[in-house]
Amino acid sequence: MPDEVKLNANLFFARIKTVVDAWNNAGSSPELESMTGVDALLVAIGDPAGDDEPDRKSTAFQIWLLGYEFPSTIMLILKDKIYFVCSATKGTTARRLSGNMLAYTSSTSSGKILNQLIGPNSTMPIELLLQGKPKDPPTNAIPKLLEVMSTGKRIGTLTKEQHTGRLVDEWKNALDASNHKFDNVDISASLSACMAVKDSEEMKLIRTSANVASVLLSAHFVPKLELILDRGSKTTHQALADSIDAKLGDGTKPDMRVFGKAKNASDIDFTSMEFIYPPIVQSKTSSSGYDIRFSAMSTEDQMGHEGIILVSLGMKYRGYCANMARTFLVDGNKTQEQQYELLLSLQSEVLTKLKDGTVAREVYQHVVNTVKAKNPELEKHLPKNVGWGMGLEFRDSSYVLGPKNSRLLKAGMVFNLILAFTDVVGEDGKKYSLLLTDTVKVGEEKGVCLTEGIKTFKDVLFSFNDDEPAPKGKSKANGDSKPAKSKPNGASPKKGELKGVQAGSKVLRAKTRQQFMDPEAATSLLARIATHQKELHSQRQEEGIARFAGEDDRTGREDGKIFKKFQSYKGEAALPKEAESLRIYVDRKNSSVVLPINGFAVPFHINVIKNASKSDEGEFTYLRINFQTPGQLAGKKEDTPFEDANSTFIRSVSYRSTDSHRFDNLYKAIQELKKEVNKREQEKKAMADVVEQDNLQEIKGKRPVRLPEVFVRPATDGKRLPGDLEIHQNGLRYVSPLGHKIDLLFNNIKHLFFQPCDNEMLVIVHFHLKAPIMIGKKKTKDVQVYREASDVQFDETGNRKRKYRYGDEDEIELEQQERKRRQALNKEFKYFAEKIAEASDERLEVDIPFAELAFEGVPFRTNVKLQPTTDCLVHLADPPFLVVTLADIEIASLERVQFGLKQFDMVLIFKDFSRQPLQINSIPSNQLDNVKEWLDSVDVPLAEGPVNLNWGNIMKNINENPYEFFKEGGWGFLGGTAVGEAGSDASDASSEESEFEMEEDDDASSSSAASESDDYSEDSAASESGSEAFSDDESGEDWDELERKAAKSDKKRRDDGRGHGSGSESDRPVKKGKGKK
Repeated sequence: MPDEVKLNANLFFARIKTVVDAWNNAGSSPELESMTGVDALLVAIGDPAGDDEPDRKSTAFQIWLLGYEFPSTIMLILKDKIYFVCSATKGTTARRLSGNMLAYTSSTSSGKILNQLIGPNSTMPIELLLQGKPKDPPTNAIPKLLEVMSTGKRIGTLTKEQHTGRLVDEWKNALDASNHKFDNVDISASLSACMAVKDSEEMKLIRTSANVASVLLSAHFVPKLELILDRGSKTTHQALADSIDAKLGDGTKPDMRVFGKAKNASDIDFTSMEFIYPPIVQSKTSSSGYDIRFSAMSTEDQMGHEGIILVSLGMKYRGYCANMARTFLVDGNKTQEQQYELLLSLQSEVLTKLKDGTVAREVYQHVVNTVKAKNPELEKHLPKNVGWGMGLEFRDSSYVLGPKNSRLLKAGMVFNLILAFTDVVGEDGKKYSLLLTDTVKVGEEKGVCLTEGIKTFKDVLFSFNDDEPAPKGKSKANGDSKPAKSKPNGASPKKGELKGVQAGSKVLRAKTRQQFMDPEAATSLLARIATHQKELHSQRQEEGIARFAGEDDRTGREDGKIFKKFQSYKGEAALPKEAESLRIYVDRKNSSVVLPINGFAVPFHINVIKNASKSDEGEFTYLRINFQTPGQLAGKKEDTPFEDANSTFIRSVSYRSTDSHRFDNLYKAIQELKKEVNKREQEKKAMADVVEQDNLQEIKGKRPVRLPEVFVRPATDGKRLPGDLEIHQNGLRYVSPLGHKIDLLFNNIKHLFFQPCDNEMLVIVHFHLKAPIMIGKKKTKDVQVYREASDVQFDETGNRKRKYRYGDEDEIELEQQERKRRQALNKEFKYFAEKIAEASDERLEVDIPFAELAFEGVPFRTNVKLQPTTDCLVHLADPPFLVVTLADIEIASLERVQFGLKQFDMVLIFKDFSRQPLQINSIPSNQLDNVKEWLDSVDVPLAEGPVNLNWGNIMKNINENPYEFFKEGGWGFLGGTAVGEAGSDASDASSEESEFEMEEDDDASSSSAASESDDYSEDSAASESGSEAFSDDESGEDWDELERKAAKSDKKRRDDGRGHGSGSESDRPVKKGKGKK
């Protein structure tokens, strides 16, 4: 027991209320059925359980209520009162009011601590029945508790648990001696239901456990495994597991080189962190075989350096559990890779099922059905369940994701999701298992993984031998019929033996290996992309037909222009006084023009006037006013709808006057009013999607978490000064020194980005909003806070340091300070971004751009660096910002993809067809393969072509009838991906005859061309399939004839004074200037 124990009385009574409410409503819920008709709830706890004993629900229930474990305590809960039987305080029986901070010595008893719950703020009466010391005479605590219980018959308790200890033994003896017999009812399932949905305090603890487990795996185990495999070091499974355990130790001296990378590491009390079970490491050399149970043990066998490696890791922080397990494939075969890929896709699909209202057995059945559909042979290798509920108990048996569990999942529950294939027989006849385990939170719409990372192919695939052995009976290209020998574990590869295996003594995984791949591996990658792209195109086609099914050709025009009525005046009485003179009058207030027609003042709204023109003829000036009418073939409003297009319309009206000055003023007034109204309409249209956010709920009673001294973009009005960004209950507030405030609510933030200042001038936290807001007079959908990464440095020439330094010490010191400053900035901004995500109740996740996947392009007017993130493609360095959500993309079209061009374009078409496609121009052609691979990895269908397409007309035609578009083949007109055709195009080009034929000039040039052809005939396939001028069948002149012609040509040139044209130094003509001196 800690020396200082402070109970959270408010939390205790809130959770007691949850239990009592569930008790009262037990008859209406199947999960709480065992509480029906129960008169009291009894939870008895004896001596502490041993380390090898499973978790007890009674202990979990006690920690859930009180935050601590109190051994030798009995708790009796009635609907209107609570009783505790516990030990007495040494030397005092003073009771304390709840809320006082008290320091307790190690001898402080349960009774004194539980006294904190008794006070004026208690919402339910509590009575403590104190038990005496072993040598003291017995008290009336147990008899009184028994007397209270005797008022009822049915007692809800945990019948399956067995406890030992003095208090428990005395309680059992008292029950046996009592004349009143009780009916004990097992309420373990009902207590599980009460504790299943986690509140915000519990989620913080589970998230901390999951975060530490993820960091321990990614920052320690994976690098260590890489080093072992790279060097071929020998180590046992137990030694590798012990190295994981040693990083935490007893929690007093954790290895902060590892745990320092955890989120909010400075806030974690590592003395309250422990392993749920000893870390488990298994490989093909494990004597016990592969065992996916978490009771398995790491063996003392030497770890294998090829095949499957499994690691399982479970952490517990203040009693709350998180668990994860991973599979690593070292030189795995394609079958194992396909099976692991199925596990990854299974997890993605299961996460969509782990939502509020799903029945537990439906999750398991979905896994079975998916495996049966994609790989029926693996169905028999599925485990009996795919996970269980988790929290204070590592395994809650009431919430097992199995075939018979009919319990409903609710948002806020946490599960240990286990996806595995066990005892699969490999090509060598030996059994292996694949395992993927994560801690998952049930959400309103889908589940969220709390344990992160180390699961994609680039993380878990290790390759030492990319060269496949030649199949039996087939010789290799060099004639050697022997299969290629695989490299022994730990042996260094010979020069030229392996491509892309090692670089800088690092094991290269799938991602970094590609740039060193041999042609066969590259071809395999292209084939995989082509296959995946066919699936994506088929999926888009099916989705399109399903989305627009049942819609006719009018559906696409629903968002088009509609008929509008414009009213100048409500009646004749509203006409201005100026209209009485029957002269032309421009009424700016009512946006109308009053025209005299046949003795009447007729008003026309400015929107029905197309334009006006003025001309002078002699002494008269003519003013012509043209109106909007059907059938006009020119102008932007040619498709303006009319209420009745068959009505009679006035196309124009003309007036003549000798007062040219007045007509000049009228013409200018009409033009200005037209511009003014158009501008007003454009502003109104631009502001249509601007939302008025809810009020920000400020944090009361404490200072909000603040990021100080940051600039904001778009900038507020006034002088550019840094302000503070604060986190409040439902959003953020930026406050500038001049008093300007910008509020961003969590429910209006779509994406949250953190961009570090590595190789950048700014460190950035960026917010992309769901709907735009107004900052000053600017409408924006992106808000960014930043700080400059480097300060201006002054060279202090002549100071004391410079006196004794003669090298580059000052420059080195400045670089080191710069590096430290950048690291501190990154840490500060990342910590704040994580705090934002935490405060948003998991509605936001921090997304960090992948600098290694960046490519250049022109999305607007300038060339910028575009960086993919997990969910987006972004440019955040300077405005205008670019944030494209990948889930919104329908298809990507790569244009101007031609041999010889240094750049290509990419057009992103969105699922919302009314949205204008985004065109990114001038992407370097050397980035084409990387862009293709990235688009394929994020499941975006792509197509490529040699020319740019007119997407304005294409989208207009699609919007007219989307259903017909997909029925006729959809995006098939783009021609697919052409990924699989890359190799064939090259081979076709080499087999074609040359498009250029040699022109026969003179004989000398023919012989020169022929000699050049001979020189390159062995190296160039194009020369071998060249023009007929190089054919052996063509009759040519012999050498004697050629020499005679050459001599004749030389003589002619000498006679002309030109000399030889051979170009040799001795044959060049001498300049005339040299002979004159």
